[in-house]
Amino acid sequence: MTAVEDATVATATHPLEPLTAIEIGTATQVLRAGRGLTDSARFVFVTLHEPPKAAVRAWTPGDDPLPREAHVVVYDRGTHLTYEAVVSLTDRAVVSWTPRAGVQAPIMAEEFEACEAIVQADPRWQDAMRKRGVEDFSLTMVDPWASSWTGPQDDPAARRIARPLTWVRSAPGEHGYARPVEGLIVVVDLDAREVVEVTDHGVVPLPTQPGNYEEPWIFEPGNVPAFEAYRDDVRPIAITQPEGPSFTVDGHAVTWQKWHLRIGFTPREGLVLHEVGYDDRGTLRPVIYRASLAEMYVPYGDPAPTHRFKNVFDQGEYGVGWLANSLTLGCDCVGHIQYFDGVVNDNDGNAVIIPNAVCMHEEDAGIAWKHTDFRTGAVQVRRRRRLVISTIVTVGNYEYGYFWYLYNDGTIEYEVKLSGVISTGAIAPGETPTHGTLVAPGLYGPNHQHFFCVRLDMAVDGTANTVVELDSAPSAPGPDNPHGNAWQVHRTVLASEREAQRDTDAARARYWKIESAEKTSALGAPTAYALMPGSTVPPMYSPDAVFAPRPGFTEHQLWVTAADETQRFAAGDYPNQHPGGQGLPAYVAGDRPLEGADVVVWYTFGAHHVVRPEDWPVMPVSTVGFMLKPSGFFDGNPALDLPPSAAHCHG
Repeated sequence: MTAVEDATVATATHPLEPLTAIEIGTATQVLRAGRGLTDSARFVFVTLHEPPKAAVRAWTPGDDPLPREAHVVVYDRGTHLTYEAVVSLTDRAVVSWTPRAGVQAPIMAEEFEACEAIVQADPRWQDAMRKRGVEDFSLTMVDPWASSWTGPQDDPAARRIARPLTWVRSAPGEHGYARPVEGLIVVVDLDAREVVEVTDHGVVPLPTQPGNYEEPWIFEPGNVPAFEAYRDDVRPIAITQPEGPSFTVDGHAVTWQKWHLRIGFTPREGLVLHEVGYDDRGTLRPVIYRASLAEMYVPYGDPAPTHRFKNVFDQGEYGVGWLANSLTLGCDCVGHIQYFDGVVNDNDGNAVIIPNAVCMHEEDAGIAWKHTDFRTGAVQVRRRRRLVISTIVTVGNYEYGYFWYLYNDGTIEYEVKLSGVISTGAIAPGETPTHGTLVAPGLYGPNHQHFFCVRLDMAVDGTANTVVELDSAPSAPGPDNPHGNAWQVHRTVLASEREAQRDTDAARARYWKIESAEKTSALGAPTAYALMPGSTVPPMYSPDAVFAPRPGFTEHQLWVTAADETQRFAAGDYPNQHPGGQGLPAYVAGDRPLEGADVVVWYTFGAHHVVRPEDWPVMPVSTVGFMLKPSGFFDGNPALDLPPSAAHCHG
């Protein structure tokens, strides 16, 4: 064996351990040699090819290692084709090489970075900028927006394109998104590296205010908002754990407060949780086999030419893992921190390490439970704590923070934190936007939404699960309900994939249980976890919208599918330039049975963004998410054994 081979084998401490930098380099070298790839072959994503679930569940430390493989997405500029490969790191061999005709791989980092210079060099774009009084093109900002689907001209089999948008800084270092170039649409051929179309719908004056947010700036009449000085009444808060954290880490395996799990990371999904289980009186009980963000989709509700094509799949058209931030102590995370690096690839096939891409720490989360016996005066209270596992990505103008919370009462929560800068539009002075909100003179934020779909490969006390819908409703009037106050909970078993396309219903307090088909509690009911919807919203675009078939997963908040390891992404494998029909609508077409099955629960939730002036020049964080709560999984309150935090709290 060579030194590389030795290092590759040595890293395989667990079948789900993320690929190391050495393994990524090995995979691309083997594939390049095995397929005779030239420089026209660009490496889009290199990720762990996860072994089959049954093999992973049967494997225990000390067993022979499972085959170690990499899954590679390659885009060949010479043939204009996307390929998928599986490479054996164990045998240093190409296992499979499959062309994917008629699709477009996600936009790559090198394309993302090159787009600006390509546009700035185009004479037609330059002429359009001069019409707006812009002569210094070094002050312009060009963001490489994905093309969407606007008609047959966007056929993914015909060409690989993007539709970049332009902004202008008023001076070096100024807030670029404060001055959007309205009405100027550019189409870039990403293979030819040239602008193929420039459409100018007419000049709208550039907004005049700078909108800076990094440092205090002098107030001038008409400037909104003004930021003259930092607050002087913010006193330090120290968060300390003098005896260290309560968690232990072994590679990517984590143990905390009876929770056991593994941390994963991919360039498309970003943060992934594997094998989430709870140690219940000495028995490790599985809850989730794999949890990840399966897609995020952002459609804009403004018909203006600059905005009507803006509906992006930030995972399927870019990938959020390679856009992850390096997180900083005291800024992104506070406390005793455990960091995990994100290991991704560049387009030449080299490994790229994102230091501190994932942050893990503990937080106090208020009271876990409390009761005062008013007769005796006896008080008992316990503090709740949670383990926070987070990553933050920058996708152009927006920041998204993805947070998993594990609580010491058995609850799991997923929360997305939205911040960054709104995608802005310009409007003529004195006009009021119809499909957005004015945030500064001549500047508005278009109406838009954000949809997130989380894929939960459930394993509640094993892989035989059934999903049940719970609706509350008033009981019928009559002798059994003489005062009309009674209400009860109705169960509906979601027996097949067609039945398991469901929507939230606040009027019925609707939620869903994922029940074990094999285990029962001490009270005789199936052990279960409940999916508790949080704040959400349905899509606001018309079903007849040009792009409406693309995000089929947003048609329902809940989908349940039979487990299939090839069905990983809610909008399909390749939504870039695709007209639609992929993903969850296609997955459920076979209407597979679900009772007592190995099931995957997909939950889609939406953030509805009617922009506020307070969202400018940088957005305060807003949040959206959901919870998984034990519901008959335990025989009673699992947090009873939490120790008293301080003697003076009890009596």
